[in-house]
This record gives sequence, C-alpha cells and structure tokens, in this order.
Amino acid sequence: MDKQKKILLVDDDEIHLSMLENILKEKYEVITAKSGKDALEYLLKGVVPNLILLDILMPNLDGWETFNKLRAISFLQDVPIVFLTSVVESTEVERAHEIGAADYITKPYDRNDLLNRIEKILNK
Repeated sequence: MDKQKKILLVDDDEIHLSMLENILKEKYEVITAKSGKDALEYLLKGVVPNLILLDILMPNLDGWETFNKLRAISFLQDVPIVFLTSVVESTEVERAHEIGAADYITKPYDRNDLLNRIEKILNK
C-alpha cells in the first residue's frame, strides 16, 4: 500500500478519532483535526490531503459548513470528501451526494468496508 497518501480525519469525538486513526495508519499517513475550524486552519497552511473524512455533528462549525468552506479553497477543490457520521437520515445522504461528497459512511461502520471504500475513492 502507498503510505504516502494522506487522509485528514475531522471529528470532535477524540475516542472515534483515535480508533479511526489506528485503523488507517497502517496504510496511510493520518492527520487529525478535532473541529472544522482546526481542519481549515491546518489546510490553509498549504497541506493537500488525498482524502478528507468529515463528521457532520460538530460544535461551532458543523460538517456541512466545513464542507462548503473546504470547497471554496481553490487548491482543495479536487480533494474527495467523505462524510463519516452517525447521521443516518436518507435526506442527509441525498444532500451529501447532491453537493458532491465522494461517499457517505455511517457510524458504526465495518472496518473492512470502510477500508475498501476509502481505497476505491483513492484509486479513482
């Protein structure tokens, strides 16, 4: 596997961030941010990940707002963004696809399914 590929995880739940990082760090370089604001500050330094996994339910700047702000940054427009969230309503899944999310994965997720879906997006 290509260890050079960078994945940015954005989630306010530290336990979930840690679990996700442990799953992904075997295959990818993993960067974590505990809020949309932290993620934006980090990315505005010029870092371009290969993929962003974004939670929806976060205080202050939720996943939808973060997604819109990320899409407004020219050098990040081609970076696939996957919503990884506990929100399971079909209207939210539809909304994510309508605005151009690469995927919508609900928690709890299956580890192998998660890895396969990430791999598929990164190899497009």
